[in-house]
Amino acid sequence: MITWLLKPGELAIKGENRKTFEFILKQNLLRMISAGGIKVKFKATAGRYYIEASDEEAEKIESILSRLIGISGWAKTAACKKNLEDITAACIEEGKKLSLKGIKTFKIEARRTDKSFPVTSYELCCKAGEAVLDTAGLKVDIHNPDDVIRIEIREKAYIYSGGRKGLNGLPVGSAGRGLLLLSGGIDSPVAGFLMATRGMSIDAIHFHAYPYTSLEAKQKVISLAKIAGSYCLGLRLYILNFKQVQMRIKERAETAWTTVLLRMAMMEAAEKAALKIKCKCIITGESLSQVASQTIENINCAESRIKMPVLRPLIGFNKESIILQAQRIGTYDISIQPYEDCCTLFSPKHPVLYGEAAEAAAIYESLEIEPLIDEALNNYELVKCDLS
Repeated sequence: MITWLLKPGELAIKGENRKTFEFILKQNLLRMISAGGIKVKFKATAGRYYIEASDEEAEKIESILSRLIGISGWAKTAACKKNLEDITAACIEEGKKLSLKGIKTFKIEARRTDKSFPVTSYELCCKAGEAVLDTAGLKVDIHNPDDVIRIEIREKAYIYSGGRKGLNGLPVGSAGRGLLLLSGGIDSPVAGFLMATRGMSIDAIHFHAYPYTSLEAKQKVISLAKIAGSYCLGLRLYILNFKQVQMRIKERAETAWTTVLLRMAMMEAAEKAALKIKCKCIITGESLSQVASQTIENINCAESRIKMPVLRPLIGFNKESIILQAQRIGTYDISIQPYEDCCTLFSPKHPVLYGEAAEAAAIYESLEIEPLIDEALNNYELVKCDLS
């Protein structure tokens, strides 16, 4: 059996609300474990969670922990009785494991949550460090060690090294629900992920224009939604065929305005959908001035017809930073597949860059487009991206 020690992230700063956030994080973890079909023993103490599972389940557990929003890190840990002899022996074993991995230098860090333990943290570090130094073939480097052996004195003594960084953030479900405008590009999946790290549950809406866009383009978005759902404890993807809306814009509006007008129609459809499914806001992957539709003027035009808050977590990001996040969460390779979505397919060569909201509104009204939006909403396709 293996025991993992989990460290909750921002929950410590939540004061009187901390227990609520801890409960949500615990439920999220147990949901992910249950969806993976894993049998574990679970224990929670002040500031730590512990999972015990068989060696055969280790890979699945590590995968779950790498996607669990709300923890700052985790490590495989050894537990022993709270006495100096057992603690020192456990540290020696940890040191030998590090030596076998090729680690050359180490240091000891100790933390006494149980202040009744008679040995101080400093004394623990000295005695355990001396024992490891004498038996494990490692050298001490307190400033820049290859690894750290950590001792935590709680209801038991826990000894571990290595460990991995978690995603941090607040547990999903602690900050309401938002509707993500999910395209097939790089930006929008990252935007959804970042809002999930702030505790928001996510649903998604996608606009396509089949047969002008391919079924492969739609499947690409479904694949992105499944990856996003693996972090967000699942999500519902609403797919709308916006072909008639786009054709109306193309037929009646000046070509230069098509991108702005399409964005306005998408925002209107997203708000109507969000109200029906109890989402509190709309989330987009817009980054200021990255493309023609994302100048501040065109952003104002796009949201001028809706009242719901629009969250843009990437608004100040550059493309390189967004790509790094996409690679981190595993969406980048799918996003760059060469299947065009409805936004890129109908993009004009010379779009309006600095649209005036009043002018955009007048043109939009002349399109008489609302019945087409309602028709698209009434004929949506729902894809449930559940945990697996």
